[in-house]
Amino acid sequence: MRQERSHALQEIGATYWIADIRTGAWDGHGGRFNKESWREQARALASKGFRVLAIDFRGFGCSTGPGQADFDSAPFENDVLAAVRYLKAHGAKAVSVVGGSFGGGAAGDASIKSAPGEIDRIVFLGAAPNLSAERLKSRSLFIVARDDGNDSGLRLPGIRAQYEKAPPPKELIVLDGSAHAQFLFQTDQSTRVMHEILRFLSMP
Repeated sequence: MRQERSHALQEIGATYWIADIRTGAWDGHGGRFNKESWREQARALASKGFRVLAIDFRGFGCSTGPGQADFDSAPFENDVLAAVRYLKAHGAKAVSVVGGSFGGGAAGDASIKSAPGEIDRIVFLGAAPNLSAERLKSRSLFIVARDDGNDSGLRLPGIRAQYEKAPPPKELIVLDGSAHAQFLFQTDQSTRVMHEILRFLSMP
């Protein structure tokens, strides 16, 4: 396994963990993180044979792109699609996406806007699509802590509502605690979360 910087995604800063088989996984960070925050999870995925690409969304790190000045309307789903298409162009036969918080929302929206079969499956960490989940074109795993919330209240009801709309096959895992998205990896649930991600991405 080797790690290299990618210059082929134009203005999207990326780090690429390369293994030997032709299955790709893309990691999308949440609003308090960047691509480097996925380092340990990316290494775990790469050790199981996945090619892993982690990017900074436009407006984060060294990434730039149209609309980045307005976080609420920036087309982050286009960054996801660019990363997915990069992996496909470099030999990945199937590409899955792991996204935390707003990165998960962007991943879901990318699935909805993608061509059929372009994104094989998605892991949502404390997240759900911004658009209606009934239009998802990917298998989906939703992982959320029961007491995960913000100033607007608990996230679980909204995530569960989107899960109910999502087409099968799909899974919802509700964990104890209040950690949000990638913060789950800083809790005693970290091992289980990584196990569930690897299980889901490795399923036939």
